[in-house]
Amino acid sequence: MNLCSNSFADGLEIPAEFALGVIAPKTHMAFSGNRNPHLAWDEVPPGTKSFALIVHDKDVPSQAEDVNKEDRDVPADLPRIDFFHWTLIDIPAAMREIAAGSHSNGVTPRGKPGPQVSADSSGMMRHGINDYTGYFADDPEMSGTYYGYDGPCPPWNDSLVHHYFFTLYALDVARLDVKAELTGTNLREAIQGRILAQAQIMGTYSLNPDRVEPPRS
Repeated sequence: MNLCSNSFADGLEIPAEFALGVIAPKTHMAFSGNRNPHLAWDEVPPGTKSFALIVHDKDVPSQAEDVNKEDRDVPADLPRIDFFHWTLIDIPAAMREIAAGSHSNGVTPRGKPGPQVSADSSGMMRHGINDYTGYFADDPEMSGTYYGYDGPCPPWNDSLVHHYFFTLYALDVARLDVKAELTGTNLREAIQGRILAQAQIMGTYSLNPDRVEPPRS
């Protein structure tokens, strides 16, 4: 199975329109377009009854003491953990493409609704809860349950460029049974033993102007 995108090239920088945050000279970060990128796939294995999509950042700091603090850097050797940006399940077996901006187009304070996708998409699909739910939990203006896609917004003082993995799984079941809350971790557990094939692409992103050139919009 192959996975590709018209929105970014595998292994290269994700354009700012597909990120939640963009470099801002005075405030370090400002909200960006937050559109979900285009994805397309082919060479699907026989017996596929649905697809599941997981998008995660593997470079999130495991400790927050230095995150987004003036006159500090998040050290490159700090242990890193996963942060889930998007989970989408029960994608119909006949589907081969997700259009850019079809599931997210702008930042939604307190999060987009879910788990069912919007009425202009197939009602079979379900969005999971992404990890901005925890990230914004203590912010009175942003706290809420964040379903669906919300894009990159790594710490603006991180020494590392972050890597975002888009992984599509072909499954042998039409509707996935997730016993617990529909989070990235629980979805990973639910698809075990159901995977017929998988494909992955990766994009990079940073908000640290000392680490990379500002992302192109």
